Amino acid sequence: MSIEVKNLTRVFGEQIAVNNLSFKAEKGEIIGFLGPNGAGKSTTMKILTGYIPPTNGTASVCGFDVVQQSIQARQTIGYLPEHNPLYLDMYVHEYLRFAGSFYLSNVKFVKERIKEMISLCGLEKEQNKLIRELSKGYRQRVGLAQALLHDPEVLILDEPTTGLDPNQIIEIRDLIRNVSHDKTVIFSTHLMQEVQALCSRVLIINEGKLIADDFPDNLQSMQSPTTVISIEFREEVDIELIKSIDGIIAAKTKGRFIIVEANKERDVRPEIFRFATEKGYTLIGMNLESESMEDVFRQLTKK
Repeated sequence: MSIEVKNLTRVFGEQIAVNNLSFKAEKGEIIGFLGPNGAGKSTTMKILTGYIPPTNGTASVCGFDVVQQSIQARQTIGYLPEHNPLYLDMYVHEYLRFAGSFYLSNVKFVKERIKEMISLCGLEKEQNKLIRELSKGYRQRVGLAQALLHDPEVLILDEPTTGLDPNQIIEIRDLIRNVSHDKTVIFSTHLMQEVQALCSRVLIINEGKLIADDFPDNLQSMQSPTTVISIEFREEVDIELIKSIDGIIAAKTKGRFIIVEANKERDVRPEIFRFATEKGYTLIGMNLESESMEDVFRQLTKK
């Protein structure tokens, strides 16, 4: 088990930031860690990485307790915090050499790893620049290169794509995917597209409590008791006729499409096809719509 959290609680004064949180993570998983601002995501990550201790409960990384065996646990982790703490007056290769000296004593091996990480993170053209001269996207690459230098088993990333433009987001997302095959990756984000594109599993917390732990597709399909289907006919069809189809609860037009809502327990698509055949309409297509992750997130975290 790469990560195991049991009844984790963290209290700041009268504020309960993490409330009896438990979950596990296996090697090879990419886990999206979601929640509203102030839900306890960053606090949980700081406990896992040994920055702060829990008030109650336990957490272990690669079998090492993050409090009792803090050094051993940290050696297995690569961490990129939300505010990437880089030395802006260092050159890229200089900073990576400095960071590598904390993990690795073999100078030759450090040089080899730096070369690998510069290539993996797409920093070849930037390696001789001062970090202050880099765009935010490239600074995030430097942070990821530093987190990966010692080839950690666990990668913890706190909102790694915040503030990046769409091209930079895709590049960082691809980088995370490329390095995840033999690691456990847990990252927080507010971008639901990122969850759908990257995650094999989603954890959602609210007010410090775990409220969902499932595959993204399962979360999207479980929240609503109804199924939404978009239908396109070649001809114009009276919406009242569509509403009369057995099993359809509601229907509305949206541009050239008709959007129908039906009970999830029954597949009404055969009825729609039969209706089109009997009425002589040309059915161009039907598409079963799934709820977006934004919809799921709002439903689960609203008060």
